This record gives sequence, C-alpha cells and structure tokens, in this order.
Amino acid sequence: MSDFAGRTVLLNLWATWCTPCLKEMPTLDALQGELGGRDFTVLALSVDKGDKGVEKARAFLAKINAEHLGLYVDTSARAASRFGAPGLPTTYLIDPEGQLVGRLTGEADWASDEAKRFLQAIIEAEQKPSSQPE
Repeated sequence: MSDFAGRTVLLNLWATWCTPCLKEMPTLDALQGELGGRDFTVLALSVDKGDKGVEKARAFLAKINAEHLGLYVDTSARAASRFGAPGLPTTYLIDPEGQLVGRLTGEADWASDEAKRFLQAIIEAEQKPSSQPE
C-alpha cells in the first residue's frame, strides 16, 4: 500500500474461482481506465493461493482483455484475513493517508455512472487542501 500513498485507492480482493468476482472485474478495469491516475487507482488483488496463483490471475486478466488493471496477487491469501474480508469479492476504499473510508462486500458495477460519480466526488474531496484556521 505504501506504493499508493497520496492516492485514493479502491482495493478489491478477488479470486479466479469466485464467480461474482469474475463478473465485476471488467467493470473494475473500465473504472481504472476512466478514473485511474495520479489521484486514484484501482488495486485489484487476487487471493489465488500457491504457486499457480499468479499464472491463474494473469491468464484471467488476459482472457477478459484487461487493459488498465495491474497484476497484483497475494499467493499466501493472507490479505483477506488481514483486512477482515467476510467473503469475496470485498472492496475497500482507502484515502490518500491510508485510512479506510468504506467497505463493500459483494459484486458491484464499478463502471456505472453512479459508482463513477460517487468515486469522483470522494477523489475530489480527498485532494482538496484542508483549510487551516487563522
């Protein structure tokens, strides 16, 4: 997460064996393509275990023609327990200081206009300098 300091991060825990995860991955790719940049990133973290975890995740991203998501894999699958994920997919919104802002368990359409408007408002609010009393 230190690589993403100063950005709003949408951290999505997923796995290639999770059907709802697979349905939402193209929407996460589209969201990263549209909003990703200096202030915001989608970090889709596969929790596919073991030696084949990276291969499975890479093959899946290629299969859906993911153009904007990076390949991040936790082959130990410890991230889910560290974050207290009750199931997959689980998505966390983390502010530029690394603080948890929100969590959503279950599939979502991250490319929907509603999701993009919500996230854009969060990104803009997080990037405004805080006003200091005089």
